[in-house]
Amino acid sequence: MNQQNTGDIDEQTAALNERHRVRMERKKAIIDAKIASADKQIGIIIVNTGNGKGKSSSGFGMVIRAMGHGMKVGVVQFIKGAMQTGEELFLRRFPEEVSFHSMGEGYTWETQNRERDIEKALQAWEQAKRFLADPEIGLVVFDELNIALKYRYLDVETVINDLLARPAMQHVVITGRGAPPELIAIADTVTEMEVVKHAFKAGIGAQAGTEW
Repeated sequence: MNQQNTGDIDEQTAALNERHRVRMERKKAIIDAKIASADKQIGIIIVNTGNGKGKSSSGFGMVIRAMGHGMKVGVVQFIKGAMQTGEELFLRRFPEEVSFHSMGEGYTWETQNRERDIEKALQAWEQAKRFLADPEIGLVVFDELNIALKYRYLDVETVINDLLARPAMQHVVITGRGAPPELIAIADTVTEMEVVKHAFKAGIGAQAGTEW
């Protein structure tokens, strides 16, 4: 490559770098303005739903984030409970920071007992209400609550009223497929997980560390 061609490439690269800098400068100004306008400090409700993997994993990631900020956390697992998860085994090491309650007896196709499932869901919601009444709890996670609402084990209006009556700075994360529209309407952040590929479809079973 001759010197002239090298010089042309250098000029093109410099021009590209400058255009990038200008675009990012404009973008930063827009984002900074949006951040400055989002100045409300209040507890939020986050709903993770959809058929894809990662709903509970995201919620427990927020538990770790909250712990990092010195917050106390309450966890209630609906439906789950027949088998301990990696998240439960880990978080139970921190009883001063995290109060963990796994109160189901397994997925609906395993229990096959609607009356018993309703009884366990009601018991779990009583624990949930204790967390929602405690201003010392900065974050609560209601894992698989959406399933209990989907199957009408719990009354959605009662759940919503209890959620809205919680302490002003308390955050709530709710997970599970099939979040009802009433819950989505009052939530502040809603994420729907979608399936692109899943190892289970290829015959790969649940394994420690991924648990699907």
